[in-house]
Amino acid sequence: MTAPIPVILDTDLGTDIDDSWALAMLLKSPELDLKLVTAATGDTRYRAAIAARLLTSAGRTDIPVAIGRDKGDFTYDRTILPWVADYKLESYPNVKPDAAAAIVETIMQSPQPVTVIAIAPLTNIGDALALEPRIAQKARFIGMHGSVAVAYGGKPGSSAEWNVIRDVEAARRTFSAPWPKTITPLDTCGDIILDAAFCDRMAASRDPLCREVWESWQIWRSFYEKRPVASLAPSIPSSVLYDTVAVFLAFSRQWLNVKTLNLTVTNDGFTREDPAGHPVDAALTWTDKPAYLEFLKQRLAP
Repeated sequence: MTAPIPVILDTDLGTDIDDSWALAMLLKSPELDLKLVTAATGDTRYRAAIAARLLTSAGRTDIPVAIGRDKGDFTYDRTILPWVADYKLESYPNVKPDAAAAIVETIMQSPQPVTVIAIAPLTNIGDALALEPRIAQKARFIGMHGSVAVAYGGKPGSSAEWNVIRDVEAARRTFSAPWPKTITPLDTCGDIILDAAFCDRMAASRDPLCREVWESWQIWRSFYEKRPVASLAPSIPSSVLYDTVAVFLAFSRQWLNVKTLNLTVTNDGFTREDPAGHPVDAALTWTDKPAYLEFLKQRLAP
């Protein structure tokens, strides 16, 4: 039996809800061994508290949670604050104050190569590379970043994707580092939606982690729909679960067409093909997206 892959998850939990679904997927994936969760960008204590609460519900308080650098931006993005407002981060037994230092320590002390799964603006990853460039020799990078031939909403073309444009300098540092790089751009993650019947299954689950994800999703819906949770329509499909594809790529490329492209990050946050760019393996199309969606359902709530 193959040993599980040691991974770090770098996440901006608490803005879009897909990060919560991705963390649940990761925790339910025996192929992966989660060593560290790092909270990236904006109110990083708020994000760390969400990670800690989800890990607690999964019985995984052995996993450290590290607080990233607060850039002083994102004053509007605490979409599930009511869900975590009463949770005390100090109650979690394994909190680290410096995400970049924790990333460096985890990678440099690991006897095996570490996979960094980044599903957030790349501030923490850029800071870690600046602190210790040698991590690129002992790790590989998997990211939910960029847009190549498909823009937001499935439109042809490309978009300045959120996780890139929020910290262009860090994205450039990450993409230029000499580690193996794989991304799911909007091309393959921008339309990952689970049907209403499955979401009802999540709602009825007795699994504590499933319940927490579902309940926080309702708070997220309440934020955007601007009405109380009790008045929300039942039985609806999920929101777009972009970040789950990055977790999947950490252990499999099944059902995906992956192509090596030379990519450059532009000043305005686009990821452009460029002969002078850096080689990145990009998952550009699906060979069987329905198979992935069914796999994701079974992984989250069998």
